[in-house]
Amino acid sequence: MTRVAVLYGGISAECEVSRSTGLQVIPALREAGFEVTPIEVGEDIGAVIAALNPRPDAVFNALHGRFGEDGVIQGVLDWLGIPYTHSGVRASALAMDKVAAKTIFAAAGLPTAHGRVVPTDELAEADPLPLPYVVKPVSEGSSVGVEIIKRGDNRRAEVACNWRYGKTALVEEYIPGRELTVGVMGDRALAVTEIIAEAGVFYDYESKYADGGSRHIIPARVHPDMYHRALDVALAAHRALGCRGATRCDFRYDDTKGEPGRLVLLEINTQPGLTPTSLLPEQAAHHGINFSQLCAWMVENAACRV
Repeated sequence: MTRVAVLYGGISAECEVSRSTGLQVIPALREAGFEVTPIEVGEDIGAVIAALNPRPDAVFNALHGRFGEDGVIQGVLDWLGIPYTHSGVRASALAMDKVAAKTIFAAAGLPTAHGRVVPTDELAEADPLPLPYVVKPVSEGSSVGVEIIKRGDNRRAEVACNWRYGKTALVEEYIPGRELTVGVMGDRALAVTEIIAEAGVFYDYESKYADGGSRHIIPARVHPDMYHRALDVALAAHRALGCRGATRCDFRYDDTKGEPGRLVLLEINTQPGLTPTSLLPEQAAHHGINFSQLCAWMVENAACRV
């Protein structure tokens, strides 16, 4: 397998993140010895299909967000019979739908946050949960649209009126404590990283992608039982949705009353970022896997119709 097309950019709210990922992946794959064709994706899916002719041996899917991470482009590539990196149609669609993913996680006995889907007009009228709580889109990634409604602020109605992510929102209890994340490669959970957002208590879009927006502590300095629990839950979540390739699970860890505390699985990312500030490459490097080797591993594990 030598010819790889890299899909990046896209039309989601995360197109700039995807562009950054793609621009990192392209030279890394060339360094690994692949013949690489970059394809910046726009609104014309016909143009994307045309750019995949002649057919490559594999597609590196560097798209993030809707249409790239939710099973849509995966279905196109399945139709064309081209192997691609990361998860297939079903796992991608389930992971992108936070409500569906939570249902499966709960059925698998994994720890999730309490919450419910709320129509935005209901959110505008009253608090749907005791304060503080978190409001998030059902189907977005990279913390796009996530808001924390705290005691004493008056932002609830404003958030509801300015909501741009459909007629409903997922509202969950706010879990104090620390932000943790775990990467998975195939059947192996890599490490637990603690993320400290420099701008505040929340690892938002700016913290994720701005230079100096956050600090990453690897391995996370948490109770050993919780460290191993986080590894186990991440791998279990990966398997529960039927994911393949690399994923990354995000957690909150409430140790405000001492350790060991409460570990809560927030979501799984089937297209972990590969930008200069991303977490999965750091965890791979922690195990001696450099960025070029990580990207090559993803290509070597590409598949379709799975």
